[in-house]
Amino acid sequence: MTWRYILKQLAFPPSCFLLLLILSLLIRKRWPKLAITSCLMSIIGLYIMSLPITVEYAARVLETETALDPVHWPSLSQHADAIVVLGGGRETNDPAWQNDQPSLMAMQRIRYAARIAKASQLPLLTSGGLHYGQPPSEAQIMADIFTQDFALTTRWLEGESRTTWENARFSAAMLQAEGVHRIVLVTQAWHMPRSRWSYEQFGFEVISAPVGFLSGPNRRPLNGWIPESKALWHNTALLNEAIGALLYRLHYSPLL
Repeated sequence: MTWRYILKQLAFPPSCFLLLLILSLLIRKRWPKLAITSCLMSIIGLYIMSLPITVEYAARVLETETALDPVHWPSLSQHADAIVVLGGGRETNDPAWQNDQPSLMAMQRIRYAARIAKASQLPLLTSGGLHYGQPPSEAQIMADIFTQDFALTTRWLEGESRTTWENARFSAAMLQAEGVHRIVLVTQAWHMPRSRWSYEQFGFEVISAPVGFLSGPNRRPLNGWIPESKALWHNTALLNEAIGALLYRLHYSPLL
């Protein structure tokens, strides 16, 4: 998986723009016009990807699932059999906790799923594999947080998946063996369409419970036209999701 990680990081911002700048320096004498074009592309691309306004409008394209109204949380047990929470990354060996912790994005999912679980009394499944092959799995880390911070027990731990497709595939093997075919799915709003599609391919009826919306008004000075580092991270995640959503439909044939 190391080579895959390296290639992906080189292909996505900011590495791709840095490579363009290096290229422009290397060819500036032999192909000056091409060097100028390469330099301008890197600067413009980095600027666009660093804008909060770009995050806002890009997220509007991806975030097609509406938020789940809290009024309906208590009645979810009538329409679903379990809550599935997808892993969202981890921070390794945090000195404050002296162990691995969920990323901030994963904590958004955990906190939201905990609220829904307490209101609906539905059982929990956490899904997420190992970090570069090193235990514990994201599923285990999330389950520990549910227990320690929210007094909730996780009934199923799916700790082998490395992709969203594998989240669905391995979750199906566990849940459907116990007759669970209707789920409340918790993940980021921009990740929900691909996640829902993946779970539906394995025969699940899915109630979307998206969290962490990025498509609202950015409320930044000058309406978000000033670059910021956080926007670069968000835009890169949205770009990755857009490409992933397209490739999933091309690569994975419907199973049903």
